[in-house]
Amino acid sequence: MFSPTVQRLIDELSKLPGIGPKTAQRLTFHLLKLPPEEALPLAQALIEVKETVRFCTRCFNLTEAELCDICTDPSRDQRTICVVEEPADVISIERTHEYRGVYHVLGGALSPIDGIGPQKLRLAELSERVRAEGVQEVIVATNPNMAGEATALYIAEELRPLVAAGTLRITRPAAGLPMGGDLEYADEVTLSRALAGRREIG
Repeated sequence: MFSPTVQRLIDELSKLPGIGPKTAQRLTFHLLKLPPEEALPLAQALIEVKETVRFCTRCFNLTEAELCDICTDPSRDQRTICVVEEPADVISIERTHEYRGVYHVLGGALSPIDGIGPQKLRLAELSERVRAEGVQEVIVATNPNMAGEATALYIAEELRPLVAAGTLRITRPAAGLPMGGDLEYADEVTLSRALAGRREIG
């Protein structure tokens, strides 16, 4: 129905989360209507972000340097790590202005049904960081759904020897986050209260 070039753009846009074939088609036609000076910056921005943005080698947040701004900030409490699923969750928590520690981005949550086991997440790197950096508290801020809860319990089990030795606390954000929700969509007040009232797990 469409030329191969147009169809390819529709197909590529359809791969984006939340974008179905019809929405991809509408976006494609919108882009085709734009003059080149308005459409080409989008293409350039996509190329640039893929060429320059990478994962922080320490916490796996997004950065354009080897280490992200949070990891290199001397005012952050390096003894407290907040574990989240995705970089978007870091932004959500930072907006609360409640948390002053550092982060660890797992890159997802455990979901055997989707083929996501411990080896596909940055769980081994978390365990290594906690042991090597003398961390005193790990806040497991994975999403309050089945996959997030399973991930939190896995982390608690992996770090149980340090908890038993009295060198580490493992906590989970408390009331305010609805079961089945995503941190990315929680408002700042809800997240602030959840962090302030975090509870021990494990």
